[in-house]
Amino acid sequence: MFVVLMAEALRKAAKGAAYVGGGIIGALALYVAASVGLSAIPVGRANSPAVGNIPAYILSNGVHTDIVLPVRTSQMDWTELVPYSAAPVLDPSRDYIGFGWGDKGFYLNTPTWAELKPSTAVKAMFWLSTTAMHATFHHQPQPGPDCVQVLLTPAEYARLVAFIKNSFDYDAQGRTQHIQGYSYGQHDAFYEAKRTYNLFYTCNTWANEGLKVAGQKAALWTPFEFGIFWQYR
Repeated sequence: MFVVLMAEALRKAAKGAAYVGGGIIGALALYVAASVGLSAIPVGRANSPAVGNIPAYILSNGVHTDIVLPVRTSQMDWTELVPYSAAPVLDPSRDYIGFGWGDKGFYLNTPTWAELKPSTAVKAMFWLSTTAMHATFHHQPQPGPDCVQVLLTPAEYARLVAFIKNSFDYDAQGRTQHIQGYSYGQHDAFYEAKRTYNLFYTCNTWANEGLKVAGQKAALWTPFEFGIFWQYR
C-alpha cells in the first residue's frame, strides 16, 4: 500500500511540475512573441521634413541602448548634473554624453554576461531592485550599424532633456546622486535613478520612450535594442 501511495504521489507531483513547466514556457513564448510583434510596429516621425539641427545619437552595444547628446547646447549644460570630474579620468575634450537607464544590480555588479547571478536576474525581472542612470562621455559618435544619428528641433530636444533629467533621482537639495566607486571605463559614472526595472520596462524600453517623447521614430513597445534599431534600418 505504501509503495502504491508513493507512486501516486510522485505521479501527481510530476504532473504538477509538467503543468508549471508548460505554463512558464508558454508565458515566455507569449512574452517573446509580443516583444517581436510590438517592436515591429513603428510610431513617431517617419522621415518627416521637420528635421532640426541638434544632433543626437542612438547607440547600441548589442544589448543595451544609450541616447547620446551634446554635452553643452544653448538649452542645456549636462555638466551641471554630470560633471566631468565624476568619471575616473577628467576629459573635457569629450563633448558628447550618453545616457542609459537600467537595473542597478545589472549595471553595478554585472559588467559582462559571464558575471550575471541568478539572484540579480530575478530581482531585475520582478520589480525587486532599484535603478541607476549610466552617463558616459564620448567624442562625437560615428553613424554605423550600431549608431544612428537623428536631428532634433529645439522643442524636441527640450522634451528629451526633460525626460532624461526626470529619470535621475535627486537628493533633498535637488542634486544628482553619484554612485561612488563604479564605472565601466575611464569616462563614465553611475547615478541613482527613478522607477523600477522589470520585464515590461527595461533599459531599452526607457530609451524607446525617450525617442517617443522627442517625436522620433520608435517601436510601439520593445524590451530589446533591436526593436529600436528596426525602425532605422
